[in-house]
Amino acid sequence: MKKSDFEYELPERLIAQSPPQHRQGARLMVVDRVAQTIEHKVFSDFLTYLSPSDLLVFNNTKVIPARFFGQKASGGQVEILLERMTSEVTALAQIRASKAPKTGAIITLANSDTQVRVLGRAGRFFTLEFPVPGISAIAATQGQIPLPPYIKRAPEGLDASRYQTVFAKSEGAVAAPTAGLHFDEPMLAAIDELGVDRAMLTLHVGAGTFQPVQVDDILQHKMHQEWFSVSADTASRVHAQITNRRRVLAIGTTSVRALESAVVEGVVQPIQGETQIFIYPGYEFQVVNALLTNFHLPGSTLLMLVSALAGKDLIQRAYQAAIDEEYRFFSYGDAMLIL
Repeated sequence: MKKSDFEYELPERLIAQSPPQHRQGARLMVVDRVAQTIEHKVFSDFLTYLSPSDLLVFNNTKVIPARFFGQKASGGQVEILLERMTSEVTALAQIRASKAPKTGAIITLANSDTQVRVLGRAGRFFTLEFPVPGISAIAATQGQIPLPPYIKRAPEGLDASRYQTVFAKSEGAVAAPTAGLHFDEPMLAAIDELGVDRAMLTLHVGAGTFQPVQVDDILQHKMHQEWFSVSADTASRVHAQITNRRRVLAIGTTSVRALESAVVEGVVQPIQGETQIFIYPGYEFQVVNALLTNFHLPGSTLLMLVSALAGKDLIQRAYQAAIDEEYRFFSYGDAMLIL
């Protein structure tokens, strides 16, 4: 398969630059794999597609303010965008500077005396070491919300809450699990009232999620790594769903990647570690059989993932329908429910 098989032309005006007024204010496209149908709904209609036998699996990762500004000892200005945390004090990061810093270089963060050390290179990323009290604490006071590169504006006050799910708990993501952004507390309460079970896992979304595939032969693509954790409780409930042939509805592609990575010898296991799972058409899903997701970038691994679940031809039809109906695309955009 070729990357070009997953490209499409998107009018720039359809890229959402801000969230809807209310979390439930998005539109919802419903794609039925069996019936091969596409329906146009609003997000509150999501509840009508649920059954008490369902298990919804959410990603509770929490976005940290992962963009920093500073300067080198030479006075050169530097912009740091964390790719992912590798410990409480170390991270992989992209660095924008007129001249790339060398190993051992010190970057002093703007308006502070906080010094970050460059430990070396890791491919196109830099390995950085932050001082105690660690990255999360420093980010809370000196970092900036890392809005995706296709949002062409500086972060505003609203982004601190809206580029974060209401159930965010585990700090470490540098990008939001955007399907979860549509849920507010009343929606979660309504799901509970229907008797639908909910489970949580964690996958810390990295900035690599925005990187396009660089090779046309997708089998030559090397996936980025992301840290994830599936608890014993979540693994047990997911396993029970599979055993009883009940639906596992993943909220977001990150939940899909974590769940499918947790399968060991055909069984979902409690696990934590790194995943580089690459899901593309031809992949046989072992856990997930329904998905709520947003609309994804052309040529991206996430578009390949949803094409693996729904079928490439059906997804191509759905995306063309979304363009024709002027859906809002990407992180702050509208949602798609794949049944």
